[in-house]
Amino acid sequence: MFSSIPKLKLIGRALAGCVAFAMAAGAAAQAPEKLKVRLDWTPWGVHGAMHLAQQKGWFNAAGLDVQMEDGNGSVTTVQIVGGGDQFDVGHAALASMMIARDKGLPVKGVAVFARLSDVGMLVPAGGGIKGPKDLKGKKVAYTAGSLEAPFVDAFLAAGGLKKSDIELVNVDAAGKAATYAAGRADAAFSTIPFFLPVVSQTRPSEAVRFADYNLNMPSFGLFASEAKLASKREAIAKFASVVAASWQYVYDGHEDEAVEAIVAQRPQAKLDKKVLRGQIDALRGFFQLPAPAGQPLGAPVAADWSTAVKTLTDAGLLKSIKDGNDFFVPGLVRPVALNAASAK
Repeated sequence: MFSSIPKLKLIGRALAGCVAFAMAAGAAAQAPEKLKVRLDWTPWGVHGAMHLAQQKGWFNAAGLDVQMEDGNGSVTTVQIVGGGDQFDVGHAALASMMIARDKGLPVKGVAVFARLSDVGMLVPAGGGIKGPKDLKGKKVAYTAGSLEAPFVDAFLAAGGLKKSDIELVNVDAAGKAATYAAGRADAAFSTIPFFLPVVSQTRPSEAVRFADYNLNMPSFGLFASEAKLASKREAIAKFASVVAASWQYVYDGHEDEAVEAIVAQRPQAKLDKKVLRGQIDALRGFFQLPAPAGQPLGAPVAADWSTAVKTLTDAGLLKSIKDGNDFFVPGLVRPVALNAASAK
């Protein structure tokens, strides 16, 4: 399971050299700037910091009028945000954005919250499967059109195996969790923080991360089209910075507040608070907290993108762009002092 990481103690403490936005009188004196955000999927734990910032008024205090719309997959979100004028910012698995940019879509990363790849393998807790070498002769569920599919060969090779050494079962993405939870597969390749708390309710499980086998790439974060970055750069920077500060607040011991915010803002979704909390807890291991010295959480780390270029190129998913710096815009995530009165 994931290692325990000390809680951050950033909220309520002075930040040396903090470049704080005017989140009170100055912002209130002007009409808030509208910002429309497309999310990666239907409500789940990865949206916690954004819903919390909305509920506590942190976006409004920064001079933003934020509207968030649920999505139906990272790939679709990248295509919609990058290919049109309907949305200003997207939230998605950023490897999908990198692949799209390499194919010519003018999108760039703005913030990275989960610095480790979220894809990997779910296995029964205490079942003896600790890595790829333990899969010989096992039945493993996966989805052929998913992001994890191109990395299966490399993951198995790290354990000295080939696809012929396992029984690889192609399952529709919508039914993969149920297939594994019911015991109809010995393991499953999927996105870990989303599915782990879901399947563990029926089949207690643990995760094996692809990132631990030299298959890493930035996971969930924010991106925008080059056109929007040109026309709404400061608004996008404010949004990214508030979301980053909100995540710091969440992982400073306010995880349940994030759960309540998701439920409150998506009342029709009939969400399970226990699953949401499990997803937020699972995500923490992918954030690589604390943030690098001198940087706020969410600021893109150049070395991460260079690693991702190699991972995606080796898998045949990148063809043209070889410089990791071409995939993100630095300097848009800045330290923010959240409104102390609402951060209680």
